[in-house]
Amino acid sequence: MKRLDPRDLAYCGLFGAAALLLPVLFHLVHLGHVFMPMYLPLVTLAFLVRPLPAATTAAITPVLSGAVTGMPPLYPPIAAFMGIELAVMAALIATVVRRWPRLHPWLVLIPVLLLGRVVNVALVYGFARMVTLPAGFLAGLSLVSGWPGLILMVAAVPPVAMLGRRYARPALKNNRRDA
Repeated sequence: MKRLDPRDLAYCGLFGAAALLLPVLFHLVHLGHVFMPMYLPLVTLAFLVRPLPAATTAAITPVLSGAVTGMPPLYPPIAAFMGIELAVMAALIATVVRRWPRLHPWLVLIPVLLLGRVVNVALVYGFARMVTLPAGFLAGLSLVSGWPGLILMVAAVPPVAMLGRRYARPALKNNRRDA
């Protein structure tokens, strides 16, 4: 197993902390459930670090936030669903960016966000069936409620990712062991 790069750890700590703080700020103005603020830094992180650190940070952050602040809730298991969805998206983004570094962030982000929504809807549907709730309705509600956040991510993440990649690129060229 490859060692964790200090640069990856620093980015994971910074973006993980932002993912814990942004929902609190968004919820102060009652927009947290609409714009999915925890996703913004964690999806951006995936463009800057390797797949394992990105996925690990993305999986842990929602559960940690749920345990500390109560949002997202641990039951129903929204925090766990978010952790799974974010980990899948972060791992996929980081893998694709490492494999094809010249690919424009929008070409990576949009399909991965759609896949993330499919994962989330499937988890909600399965859980709703398990506890005998109207699965189709809850899955549909989960799908529709995420669109404003997806639009915000499509607008905000690629410019930040391109900036981060531009300034991180010299460090990656000097240290190819983690590529």
